[in-house]
Amino acid sequence: MAEIIGANGLRYYDLSNYWGHGVPQWPSSANLNTRVLKFHALEGVLIQEVEAIVHRSTHMDAQLHVTENGRSLTGYDTSRFFGTGVVVSIPKGKWGVITPDDLEKATPKIERGDILIINTGTHHLLSDSDDYYAYSPGCYKEAAEWMVERGIKMMGITVQALDHPLGTKLLDHGPGPSHPYLAEEYRKETGRDVYKDFPYWEPCHKIIMGAGIPGVENIGGDVDLVTGKRVTIMAFPWRWATGEGCPVRVIAVVDPEQKFRIESGR
Repeated sequence: MAEIIGANGLRYYDLSNYWGHGVPQWPSSANLNTRVLKFHALEGVLIQEVEAIVHRSTHMDAQLHVTENGRSLTGYDTSRFFGTGVVVSIPKGKWGVITPDDLEKATPKIERGDILIINTGTHHLLSDSDDYYAYSPGCYKEAAEWMVERGIKMMGITVQALDHPLGTKLLDHGPGPSHPYLAEEYRKETGRDVYKDFPYWEPCHKIIMGAGIPGVENIGGDVDLVTGKRVTIMAFPWRWATGEGCPVRVIAVVDPEQKFRIESGR
């Protein structure tokens, strides 16, 4: 992975993880499988079939994913998916919670109307493992409320989901628990009750998407190369009228001479 320099001197960085058969994926049903239906050596054409849920690798969630009768992928103004933003470093370890104070102190300063990408460092652990999916850090209710109050345009993060894993169905939230042993692990490590510390089911999903802010999960790729920079970001979802999520290619563009700047908007 590396930057791509365009003819106009702009530098392009891919902040997406790879997508396809065998990609590490959130511990739920319907694996991402691909099958070759036709191939060049026999039919002279390659045709593949994909079977999967769309919440795999780097992808965007729509409000409909977590809220009955919420907006779908086509329910957002397309201007949300393109604009000036920041990629900030907020390093966190196992089960760390990203707080409003972390966001306030982040550099470059997060401005109203920004697209916000949060680099926790967790993308380096991407694998089919608890280290990435069950033990990651993440945002929770207070961080989501801060983003809405500050007028964030779109957000993405380098962890397993928009929400902290202990606020998901891994524990006794929504259709969970799928990983009930985490509650006892949390008590042994912290001496606290996980359900008191994480009482809500996916509040970050509900709060930011309820406010019209699209969210991108599993940011990765070349994100380290643009961390600490103000950049232009784009991530366009499918034009799927009833879609509740889909893979996206997240691209950051850096203008070394600062000739171009996409003005933030809401």
